[in-house]
Amino acid sequence: MGKVFKFGNDLDTDQILASQYLLLPTVEEMSAHTFESLDPGFPGKVKPGDFVVGGENFGCGSSREQAPAVLKALGVKAVVAKSFARIFFRNAINIGLPAIVCKGLPDAVATGDEMTLDLEAGVAGVFGDEGEERYPCTKLPPYMQNILDHGGLIAFLDDGAA
Repeated sequence: MGKVFKFGNDLDTDQILASQYLLLPTVEEMSAHTFESLDPGFPGKVKPGDFVVGGENFGCGSSREQAPAVLKALGVKAVVAKSFARIFFRNAINIGLPAIVCKGLPDAVATGDEMTLDLEAGVAGVFGDEGEERYPCTKLPPYMQNILDHGGLIAFLDDGAA
């Protein structure tokens, strides 16, 4: 179970990580600036196993791989959104960060809610005053789940799994 950090529609990669931080030498150093323009305290609040939830077109903008990489470096378990920009989606899977489409969930949660995600079953659970509410999510194809299970595309290829 992890905490929800909710963001809106059309969240672009510059809002996840502004371009001036791309010059920092490591993803760990970059991650200290994640969501700086939207929630400056985010890196200090997010804990391993927490979730980022967004609306439509999450991760639009540039093709920078650092956007999903800083989320993974901070321990975000998955990004759940109504839809993703295709390049963000692919970059997230390639670095081993689940990017899951769940149409009903973003409108039903708020920052601070507790949630679970069962990738295999394709179900997210949100816990509120009235118990758990479950939302169907898109299940990833087996080859994509296999990449995630290996920690990303490079680890998948290094393991000879391809």
